[in-house]
Amino acid sequence: MSTILACTDGSQYAPSVYQHSAWAASRMGAGIRVLHVLDPHREHAMGADFTGAIGFDASAELTAELVKLEENQARVARLKGKAILEDAEKQLQAAGISQVETVQRHGSLAETLEELEPAAELVVIGKRGEHANFAKGHLGGQVERVIRTSVRPVLVAARAFKPIQRFLIAYDGGPSVLKAVDFVMNSPLLKGCHCHLLRAGKVDDNARYFLEEAAEKLRSVGFTVVAAAEAGSPEEIIANVVKTSEIDLLVMGAYGHSPIRQFILGSTTTTMVRTCQIPVLMFR
Repeated sequence: MSTILACTDGSQYAPSVYQHSAWAASRMGAGIRVLHVLDPHREHAMGADFTGAIGFDASAELTAELVKLEENQARVARLKGKAILEDAEKQLQAAGISQVETVQRHGSLAETLEELEPAAELVVIGKRGEHANFAKGHLGGQVERVIRTSVRPVLVAARAFKPIQRFLIAYDGGPSVLKAVDFVMNSPLLKGCHCHLLRAGKVDDNARYFLEEAAEKLRSVGFTVVAAAEAGSPEEIIANVVKTSEIDLLVMGAYGHSPIRQFILGSTTTTMVRTCQIPVLMFR
């Protein structure tokens, strides 16, 4: 059985991550592996070392207390992670998913994904993490690292889940979005959903030709496709179509055509993931 890898930190986006994961698992006939990562660097930062700023006699006693504090923080973090995973399992089983596995690891999320994602068909993560209420309007740092490094499609969950009936592919003709079109054609994830194929930005006859070619490919496997090309700011055009056409899911490549695209996300990509109120399915 294929697997959906759901990344959680127990934040306010966690229920949405579970619901999006359950939706994807049901469509793909997959099980779900829920991942919670304990990052030792972030935990250690909570208990800063002040021993260099005080006298020698006091440092031994303080060091002992800091060791106890660090041990307690680590124990609390493990218990918190265990509770988060138990809650995730309950929510997913209540959503009808029978194959649920929970995993807790130490390290960074991006490094852990390198190990686990090859066995997954899809990675699901919330747009923002545990500091969501302090970072409204921004893209979580963990999310950007996951999108930048993941070799699998990454579904960035919005704050609330809504059943997906209409999706839009932001088609720029780049390698990333060509992978997206192939995935949509060959995966059961979006079968039966209404497809909008949009070329925004620089539009000429060549762009229209390849847009229509992609539309025909999607029609050939049963999708109903509305294809359109509009000149102008991609960010503004995509956002407008998402709103006016009541799109439930945005599909796009993570990178544009920049020669340094292997290192940074495309500006349109970053803007759309940050500002869209709907989930975004990303491809490298």
